[in-house]
Amino acid sequence: MPGMLYLVPTPIGNLSDISVRCRETLEQADFIAAEDTRVSLKLLNHLGIKKSLVSYYEHNKAFKGNVIVDRILAGETCALVSDAGSPAISDPGEDLVKQCAEAGITVCAIPGPCAAITALSISGQATGRFTFEGFLSTAKKSRREHLESLLNEQRTMIFYEAPHKLLTTLEDMAAAFGPDRPISLCRELTKLHEEVIRTTLGGAVDLYTQQPPKGEFVLVLAGAEPKVQEAATPEDAAKRVAALMEGGMSRKDAIKQAAQELNLPKNVVYDAALEI
Repeated sequence: MPGMLYLVPTPIGNLSDISVRCRETLEQADFIAAEDTRVSLKLLNHLGIKKSLVSYYEHNKAFKGNVIVDRILAGETCALVSDAGSPAISDPGEDLVKQCAEAGITVCAIPGPCAAITALSISGQATGRFTFEGFLSTAKKSRREHLESLLNEQRTMIFYEAPHKLLTTLEDMAAAFGPDRPISLCRELTKLHEEVIRTTLGGAVDLYTQQPPKGEFVLVLAGAEPKVQEAATPEDAAKRVAALMEGGMSRKDAIKQAAQELNLPKNVVYDAALEI
């Protein structure tokens, strides 16, 4: 009987954030697949857990993924962990989950720490609708193309960024979205020096031009303001009714549909249609 794959989130800074269920899963797993075994070993030592560790990261995932899947199919249970946060989110674990799904292996995700959600909740930005964009490309062209594809995005956008690339990313964002776009820069989440800077893209560029950024960042960027649609005119109504009638619709039905589409009173559309 095949085993299972458990996705076990690990603390993003404060080791006390490990849950009882996560700890129990790590204790009960036959082996642990880790992005960096050295980082995971520190956590296991903190928890007093001794367990077999298998490295699984971006540059060995093709080979190690097959090894892990074979072991699970043979009946072993694997706990997958990343260096911090939820595995498989902007993480090579995504591919292992796909492999397990294709092999018919049950995958169980345990809720826990996630830098993106933690940052969003304290950002002060809109949280009802958001999009996670992860890390931007280090290639200048690809990075700018990615940002250009988001020019009309109205949802709050969440990005991860390393300190040594932060200023370049902020400059590219300011060029794409304008210097007045609100942004919340969340750094060192759950750690002693946790900080949230709520400013604009222009303000963030000025700040980190003067002082070098430190720590890992989550950038929470406000979405674009909805475009105000110009009110339709009677002339627009007349043209729309004419187009609908040319398509075979009766005058009565064309007036009704045009009124709905253009958000105009039916009598206004009726009067405009009389001129056709």
